[in-house]
Amino acid sequence: MKIRIVVGICLIVVVLAAAHRLPGETQRTTGKGTQGPAASGTPPRNGHARATVVPATFAVGKQPYGMAFDGSYIWVANFASDTVSKLRPKDGAALGTFKVGRGPIGLVSDGANIWVTNNVGGSVTELRASDGKVLGTFNVGAGPFWPAFDGENVWVPNGRHTITKLRARDGKNLGNFTVGYKPVAAVFGADFIWVTNEGDGTVSKLRPGDGTVAGTFKVGFQPLGIAFDGADLWIANRGDSTVSKLRASDGVLLGTFKAPGNPYGVAFDGVHIWVTGAPYVCEFQASDGSQVGLFDFPANSTGVAFDGTNIWVTQFNLNAVGKVPGKLG
Repeated sequence: MKIRIVVGICLIVVVLAAAHRLPGETQRTTGKGTQGPAASGTPPRNGHARATVVPATFAVGKQPYGMAFDGSYIWVANFASDTVSKLRPKDGAALGTFKVGRGPIGLVSDGANIWVTNNVGGSVTELRASDGKVLGTFNVGAGPFWPAFDGENVWVPNGRHTITKLRARDGKNLGNFTVGYKPVAAVFGADFIWVTNEGDGTVSKLRPGDGTVAGTFKVGFQPLGIAFDGADLWIANRGDSTVSKLRASDGVLLGTFKAPGNPYGVAFDGVHIWVTGAPYVCEFQASDGSQVGLFDFPANSTGVAFDGTNIWVTQFNLNAVGKVPGKLG
């Protein structure tokens, strides 16, 4: 049996950002006319001046959405190209572009391999991280989105009410478990799987052993991205421009914080919470939710990852990813 190691907590908690349409409604377009997520007006400053960030930018495939860091490399799901890009963090060099299924949108690392959800194809592709070789393609429910790895299994939100559990060593389907309406993103934290349910504004908490729902917690409107900071869960609520903080031990809502624009993805850098969106990226203090930065980006941002030093953001309508220093605020 292969031994799989979970990437360190500051790296694995990255959760990929959501598409600009509801699950199953994402449109594939090509060329320079691609439309990103719509902006939502000028945000309040909350005591912090806005700053324009011009990141180092690296070209990838068309319509990059999801992003993950595996401990060594940055991986990007290129939705409209049906490919995944592998980048070297220190200089953004492209180390490979690998063909996967239709509409790749989310990724997660199991410590050795990369699991890619194919949103249009209803499947998950496993790539060997060392060389991008396809190790298998596994059917799941319709419209799979952003997966999580619990140390042994890969969890894939899909369909209208379910999340699929795949055994990482061979891709075997270990069950489909009922969660809330329109599950989007999952994360493993505090010994449980947590799933955002965009359709009913909740987060589901599941026991990894048997998929039993251990709790359902109300958050904001249209929750998408989710991240775990070692103690609490952070959820980007696209529909009401907020971020929710839940205590992982019992699901108690610890706070709701304004995130100007349309928040999508969430990442934790060890101190701060980063929230992507259109057209702003927000930086929050994880300890108390205070906003320490509000940044204008040159393109609408979706996926987000932290490589241990820098923040990486997918730039959907530029077919590129941006790299910026961590702790900008």
